[in-house]
Amino acid sequence: MKSKAVSKLPGIMLALVLAMAVTACGQASSDGLPSGTPAAEPVELTVFAAASMTETLTEIAEMYKAVAPDVKIVFNFDSSGTLQRQIEEGAVCDLFISAAQKQMYALDASLSGKDNPKGQDYVEQGTRVNLLENKVALVVPEGTPKGITGFADLAEKLKAGGVLMAMGNSDVPVGQYTKKILASFGLDETELAKAGCITYGSNVKEVTTQVYEASVDCGVVYATDAFSAGLEVVDTATKEMCGQVIYPAAVLKTSRNREAAQAFLDYLKTDVCMGVFEKAGFSPAE
Repeated sequence: MKSKAVSKLPGIMLALVLAMAVTACGQASSDGLPSGTPAAEPVELTVFAAASMTETLTEIAEMYKAVAPDVKIVFNFDSSGTLQRQIEEGAVCDLFISAAQKQMYALDASLSGKDNPKGQDYVEQGTRVNLLENKVALVVPEGTPKGITGFADLAEKLKAGGVLMAMGNSDVPVGQYTKKILASFGLDETELAKAGCITYGSNVKEVTTQVYEASVDCGVVYATDAFSAGLEVVDTATKEMCGQVIYPAAVLKTSRNREAAQAFLDYLKTDVCMGVFEKAGFSPAE
């Protein structure tokens, strides 16, 4: 009897091992995938975006973690002109979102002439979209010390030399829009700067800070930046003053993660993301 029991032992042990293996195959690992299933490869997505999108995109990136947990988004926020130069100099960038068409056009080989004078080919064809529209706003410090009531009033005060205005540099979209606004009132930016009526910022956030700290009498920024900083808006520019403020976005040919970049761009166009943008003052581009 003893010898028969011993002879059965190897078979019993084999059955136990097989049962444990089957149970293990049916169990889920800590990441929610069945054991043995390879996890998705982590992706680091580099997004170059206009400084005026800092708050909204940071919020959306947190939301995106629930949608694509394996994607880590790294932002580079600055003026669109600076971002364009960095791309041209070989910086790693998967997705580019500009605050104006000019900087995007200069990287798009489907355009030529004055839009893309160097014939540069960075934009992945078929991915470029007009994502958002913003407004250019005239803002003043708390208390409005110079009593500026709008762009027309500002133009008169600038002619008289009685105010100090902050605006973006010439390579910054908000600065380019401001220059058009001044021209619409017959004002020459260069002459105003020589007269000491203008100070500059290298991006819209620097202009916003100058107004917030009351180191200037007024400034021209985007409506979204005025909202984020809690600044008083006394006027917004019309289309006739400076054109539409369109934010284009595109996946770049130099991207190492084109599918992930396109997926995030598609996510930015969803209703939930548009809700975040609209809360800050953006609107969907038409």
